[in-house]
Amino acid sequence: MKFTALPDLASRPHGGTVMAASDDYFAAKENLIKAEAPVFRPHTFTEKGQEYDGWETRRRFGRSEGNDWALLRLGAPGVVRGVNVDTAFFLGNYPEKVRIEATGVEGYPSVAELETAEWFELVPPRALSGGQDNLFTVDSEQRVTHLRVHMLPDGGIARLRVHGEVVPDPRDLDGVPFDLVATLSGGTVVGCSDSFFSPPANMLQPGESRFMADGWETARRRDDGHDWAIVRLACQAVPSVAEFATTHYRGNPPDRVALSGIDATTSSLNHDDAWFPLLPETKLQADTTHRFRLTSGRPVTHVRVENHPDGGIGRFRLYGSPTAAARDELALRWFNLLPEAQAIAVLTAAGASLAAAKAAATARPATVPPQL
Repeated sequence: MKFTALPDLASRPHGGTVMAASDDYFAAKENLIKAEAPVFRPHTFTEKGQEYDGWETRRRFGRSEGNDWALLRLGAPGVVRGVNVDTAFFLGNYPEKVRIEATGVEGYPSVAELETAEWFELVPPRALSGGQDNLFTVDSEQRVTHLRVHMLPDGGIARLRVHGEVVPDPRDLDGVPFDLVATLSGGTVVGCSDSFFSPPANMLQPGESRFMADGWETARRRDDGHDWAIVRLACQAVPSVAEFATTHYRGNPPDRVALSGIDATTSSLNHDDAWFPLLPETKLQADTTHRFRLTSGRPVTHVRVENHPDGGIGRFRLYGSPTAAARDELALRWFNLLPEAQAIAVLTAAGASLAAAKAAATARPATVPPQL
């Protein structure tokens, strides 16, 4: 899978934020993580000059040493697989190079507190080209919560996309039903029949669908079939409630929806007879949030959402509880991916001595989840 197909861990809809920047005189730092593609409106001059849809700093040459930077908190902490430094419309004013650092920390530290965090280099200094996507793969197996983006030395970046695998904190999920397919929980679309108007991954985003293209919408079918999307859950779980929102789909929702499940730990996704019904074909209404109880009581790892025959779904939620084995698996993967400093902080907060925490953190990968 190309890394650009993975979720954007930093995007504003996922809860990302730009906490601080050295300078954003010409264009606001917050533009970096806007979900929509950058645009250019010519002759939109302000008292500071032409307005750009991105983050743009003043010229540093002759003004001061160093370089400009921006500090980001990821909305969805996880393992970064690649970044896109998009310099769209920045042609004579893009940075010469970019460098990106990362860290993983506990809680919600302030900008000042993050200065003392243990940072490591995620993307070494790399040359940029103007007016285009600049794609850089990342080879790191650490879960990160914050990034520090360095412009070398100054200029403008339209968007920063941080693509990776969401690794949720199991402490936030333990003991409560949660949305098993949400992007922020680690839910992922692994296949679909059609995504002509918009991709099915949109259904898993947080919040209410903002407009029609913010959901999953298929082309109009001219045969006797129906559309479908397969979603891998955050972990093996027993689903209890399914929610389908057709928000903004007033003339084009599915006539009916159905949901089936499978446990891929015991069966292959390609075995049609291994899928079992969770929700039979059920009528939907336009621009409505529908909630249905599920009573199978069986664990699943994947679900198949069926649009009968086609149309648009703004959001899909699936609430339930992980199995005991899945809960341990989530905790173990999360712990093994933590940067060492954060792993030590987690263990000491749970009551371990500093010496024991350091020993356990350096001895990873662990085979038994920590008792938190």
